[in-house]
Amino acid sequence: MPLSSWGLSEERLVCMTTDSGTNIIKALKDNNWPSLQCFGHRLHNAIESPTRWGSRQKMIERFLEQEKAITRVLGADKKMRHLVPTWQDLEILEATNKAVKPLQDFTDALSGESYVSVSCIKPVLHLFKTSLLLPEEEDLELTKTIKANIMRYLESKYCDLEKEELLDMATLLDPRFHTTYIDASKLEVVKKRAVSEISALCNSTTEEAGPSAVQENTPPKKKMTLGAFFKNSAPSTTPHPHSEKTKIETELATYFLIPDIEPDTDPLEWWKLHQPNFPRLSLLAKKYLSIPATSAPSERVFSVGGGIVTCNRACLKPEVVDRLIFLAKNV
Repeated sequence: MPLSSWGLSEERLVCMTTDSGTNIIKALKDNNWPSLQCFGHRLHNAIESPTRWGSRQKMIERFLEQEKAITRVLGADKKMRHLVPTWQDLEILEATNKAVKPLQDFTDALSGESYVSVSCIKPVLHLFKTSLLLPEEEDLELTKTIKANIMRYLESKYCDLEKEELLDMATLLDPRFHTTYIDASKLEVVKKRAVSEISALCNSTTEEAGPSAVQENTPPKKKMTLGAFFKNSAPSTTPHPHSEKTKIETELATYFLIPDIEPDTDPLEWWKLHQPNFPRLSLLAKKYLSIPATSAPSERVFSVGGGIVTCNRACLKPEVVDRLIFLAKNV
């Protein structure tokens, strides 16, 4: 199904954030659409949990917290004594909880829809590798194995060139990070790509704007003055063909000179404030920073729609459903 059937233009498509469904992946591949798999689904698959791993982690954490009370209750009942957890059981639960508990907050944070999230994927992966999933001396072997397996899986899913280029560009355009998480050996390539994409965006913006509208009421023709004869014969001041590229490169170089802003600062607010200083670079920021890191925002919309279109309201027209969902999400 073409994007036009949804009122969308394929020329304006930047990226589609999806789950790991084989039908979705095949559709994207068949249409050659750029995509980014949901970080939450990736992490879920990395932990290899048959259900929502966050719920399971909360259950394990609560069990360990109430372990003494549970043991007393089970031990007091002859029929239930065989369910009393052994030290091996507790060791496995503690090892699992220690490995995955720190990851829960990042899944929730990256699932937001009112702030930039895609530019945080590379910093989060770096934090996982250098801190949260880094094996420690006091870790049990099971904890080390779980950490290593999760990190190995995530690295394998974010190592392909297309995903890496997209994440590099998103991170570059976030004033909280700039080039901090970009491989130094690839930095020049990323910069050249940024200049190329900005040039293309500037050209497309100019074409969409089109020629200025002609006034309906044409003023009466005035008698030409002597100076008017020299307008067309004056030396041309057409800018050098490379001047626009130079301006873009200057903007980019100036942007890199700005220190990283505080981590809790909204990058969209920063770009709104500094757009007059970076009119060309801001176009690229709008393009990439709008990509969600997870598919959670769209799944929330589906959930809202499921609460509106019920058995008792099954005759609602599609346009009415659209309006009701819009009101439910924005009022």
